[in-house]
Amino acid sequence: MSGHSKWKTIQHKKGAADAKRGKVFSKMSKEIMVAARAGGSDVEQNPTLRNIVQKAKSVNMPADNIDRAIKKGAGEMEGVTFEEVVYEGYAGGGVGLVVKALTDNKNRAASEIRHIFSKNNSSFASQGSVSRNFQRKGQILVATTTTDEDTLMDLVLEAGAEDMIVEGDNFEILTETETFHDVTAALEAATIEMVSAELTMLPLLESPVEDLAVARGVFRFVEMLEDNDDVQEVYMNMSVSDELMEELANEE
Repeated sequence: MSGHSKWKTIQHKKGAADAKRGKVFSKMSKEIMVAARAGGSDVEQNPTLRNIVQKAKSVNMPADNIDRAIKKGAGEMEGVTFEEVVYEGYAGGGVGLVVKALTDNKNRAASEIRHIFSKNNSSFASQGSVSRNFQRKGQILVATTTTDEDTLMDLVLEAGAEDMIVEGDNFEILTETETFHDVTAALEAATIEMVSAELTMLPLLESPVEDLAVARGVFRFVEMLEDNDDVQEVYMNMSVSDELMEELANEE
């Protein structure tokens, strides 16, 4: 599991995820609206929308919020039109960053995100120079206290998962994009709670960071990006040891 995935898990434990829940729901609404506008409001017939709704459910987004976002995206209710924009660049230690934004004002988004890069002594890289080192995958986290490894392994592999490993306090399940929904549906049917479930970008090659100050700087950079209202997701290829992550998690 990449450094960013580990960091998200630690944020969840520290309550940081709850503190940002309103912003998370707002970002999820945007994704749902875009998917519904592009492929229709029928969740079963629109696989992109289906996957995003699954992600929204995994962060406990209320059903009413999900339904409202679908209706806005499908034109059944008045709503704003958003466009997807991707920015790429590098953080300290040569760590690659891919920033996905959904915005109703591309000029504003570019200006604000460029400013965050500049504050972190970085700048935009050319399109594709960073993202070519990432691959689209389904990633599901299940707490190790939820079920036993053998039971979970049998269930997810039978449903079409690609792999499952133990990472700290979680089982990490990886899927192809096409089988993501089948695996999450199997977990729901078995009443196995998921810590998170999303289609994400995983690095083909990781950039190891061993220096605490560098790792801290990268995570600070990522958090500044995630706090921007237009930014939906930030993917990075940093790899850090469990010991280093523990030091970061224990910092105030």
